[in-house]
Amino acid sequence: MTPNPAYLQAIRDSVRRAPYPELIGMTIEALAFDSCRIELELGERHLQPFGIVHGGVLATLIDTATFWAAFLRLPEDAGLVNVDLKLNYLKAVAHGHLRAEGHCLRAGRQLSYTEASVFDAAGELVAHGTSTLMALPGKGLQLGIPKFLAE
Repeated sequence: MTPNPAYLQAIRDSVRRAPYPELIGMTIEALAFDSCRIELELGERHLQPFGIVHGGVLATLIDTATFWAAFLRLPEDAGLVNVDLKLNYLKAVAHGHLRAEGHCLRAGRQLSYTEASVFDAAGELVAHGTSTLMALPGKGLQLGIPKFLAE
């Protein structure tokens, strides 16, 4: 099956307008079967009291990239929920641009296993994580656009 480009754009638009992604300023820049790229331009609002990016920002990027990396493998009427999220913080970062790249390592009917890496503007690894996600039949996105093109 081929993802519908209009559906992919509707997902990106929906995420960009959702309250939390809008609050922190993250966007889905690329979305395909088994992969996703999230980007974020860092600002003062992302810093903790010691002047470095709050771990919750990095966890959010990993959570989001792992989720969307698995999403397109689901049936049209299904959604996802995290069963677990494990991550490691590998390097402090205080400014610049962050890129999270998510990959689905195993897509299953009920459980999927994904990973994501967060890189700074120089391409250095800042954080890495994995997530197990559970399919939720009947909880798919209601975007009014078919998820897949007719073949």
